[in-house]
Amino acid sequence: MTTDTQTTPPITSGEMGGDRTPMTRLIEVELRKMVDTRAGRWMLIAMGVLVIVVTGSLLIWGHPQEMTFKGFLGLNTLVLGVIMPIIGVMAGTAEWTQRTGLVTFTLEPRRGRVIVAKVVAAIVLGLLVIAIAIAASAIAQVIAGGVRGADGGWDGSVGLLLGVIVGLLIFVLQGLAFGFAFLNTPLAIVATFVLPTIWTAASSLATWLDKAAVWLDLNRVTGPLLDGELHGSDWAHLATGAAVWVGIPMAIGVWRVLHREVK
Repeated sequence: MTTDTQTTPPITSGEMGGDRTPMTRLIEVELRKMVDTRAGRWMLIAMGVLVIVVTGSLLIWGHPQEMTFKGFLGLNTLVLGVIMPIIGVMAGTAEWTQRTGLVTFTLEPRRGRVIVAKVVAAIVLGLLVIAIAIAASAIAQVIAGGVRGADGGWDGSVGLLLGVIVGLLIFVLQGLAFGFAFLNTPLAIVATFVLPTIWTAASSLATWLDKAAVWLDLNRVTGPLLDGELHGSDWAHLATGAAVWVGIPMAIGVWRVLHREVK
């Protein structure tokens, strides 16, 4: 006795996941998640207030010779360089800290696309904060020239602006990498601040570590970039430091996001 068997055709990825969600929509959702929460809103407000306070302090109490566009922008860059990683950390840990992972990865099961959307969203938000700092520095320079008699002028250059933008975005990506690697907001923030600080302190105490820090201290290798004076071996130092503090934790973090069970 023979029986007829029917072969069921394999289920395609399109049938499983439906239509592919546009990347622009994923980026928009990630941006919204970064600013819709109370923590996200207050983070952005705090950054804006810090830029205004720092710029205003130099404008009110600074010496007219210090009031140049480069001076205002350099002071804002110094402050933002410390807090910009938080933008990346909050983007990288949202699904695991705010327990939105089930929703996110159900609506978009291709986790790699979610990771890309988070990277782009963090960069976009970082660029917005940087643009505010640049605008505040420019406005302060105009006021300084008219009210305080500062004649330092617009000593900034295209190289300086590009250096500030790229340098601060490196810190955003560092925070994102640590966020992916730890998948826990408080732990990632602490690690982002503490580990580089420990390295900097240790390198100042040991000569052999100081020689390595020229290549591996992220704060040191980004210094010439933020000053708009990156030349010669500075490029190699920057690439090595970024690979250690951004590339390696990013690779570990991406692997964890792709393989970790969502609960």
